[in-house]
Amino acid sequence: MFSAETIAGYLNGSVEGEPSTVVTGVARIEQGKPGTLCFFANPKYEKYVYTTKASIILLNRDYELRESIAPTIIRVDNAYEGIASVLGLFEQKKLANKKGCDRFVWLPWRFKKGKNCYIGAYTYIARGARLGNSVKVYPQVYIGENVTVGDNTIIYPGVKIYQGCVIGANCIIHANAVIGSDGFGFAPQANGEYKKIPQIGNVVIEDNVEIGAGTTIDRSTIGSTLVCSGVKLDNLVQIAHNVEIGKNTVIAAQTGIAGSSKVGESCIFAGQVGVIGHLKIGNRVTIASKSGVSKNIPDGMAMLGFPGMEASKYKRSFAVFRNLPALRDDVDSLVKKVAVLENNQEDKSQ
Repeated sequence: MFSAETIAGYLNGSVEGEPSTVVTGVARIEQGKPGTLCFFANPKYEKYVYTTKASIILLNRDYELRESIAPTIIRVDNAYEGIASVLGLFEQKKLANKKGCDRFVWLPWRFKKGKNCYIGAYTYIARGARLGNSVKVYPQVYIGENVTVGDNTIIYPGVKIYQGCVIGANCIIHANAVIGSDGFGFAPQANGEYKKIPQIGNVVIEDNVEIGAGTTIDRSTIGSTLVCSGVKLDNLVQIAHNVEIGKNTVIAAQTGIAGSSKVGESCIFAGQVGVIGHLKIGNRVTIASKSGVSKNIPDGMAMLGFPGMEASKYKRSFAVFRNLPALRDDVDSLVKKVAVLENNQEDKSQ
């Protein structure tokens, strides 16, 4: 439960109305009801500003009301950013109540963990693992030998973290993600079989990283597969062995990055992008959905298509190849006309 005054202070906002108004949750503006907070940022939803039954509404400072409204108003610089902070405030309160150990947890002898941790039922933590302060480990998680987890990290149900991996502070790892499974390394033999190459490295996840449900990050053959601070990975992303992902890069669902490729900082990968191995992708690169990347990409470039090419070139090419059927008909017609002209020319020469 939070008052308008408390929320406004948290957001550096100002209150118009009753500062003591309290809310216990957050709702969409069209579904607001007493006891909830909502926000208005998209002009498509403006009509709901005047009809919502929410107790508190976040509005931009420069938004001018056409008529008075019932909810208490909190004015902020950016209501969309403000609601993200409010959701974080409610989440912090919920997590703060989770402490201690559920039943049926396996912990090693002399297990080292920080203050205010939570460990859910049927979790297994191997020897040498360490948890920082306020780490939340939900049920049915496996944490392998000598794994380190930083302060305030949240690990949701079913996550598997293999031996020797390092997870930074303030990370979120969603359900059934697998961190540190073997990289896909096999040496072809003369008899046609494949010999497994031992994967003796680890995975290092730096601070403030979010990893989506079902995502897999393979351990390196030697050294570390590296996910730098601020990276956000969607659900069902595959990061192969020895890959490096630069700071603040965002990768959407069903993207796969093959072994030893290096991705720069502040890149954006849309869904279902495929990157072959041993490539270098520069900083601030944008790759459109379903693109296939088969060569190095310099800083700042936007890529599109399969195989991927510079977006502006792809769009010019698309303008041509979408008209190929009509062009083929024109060519067929021209061939027939040329054949007629050649026949006429032969008749005249005889």
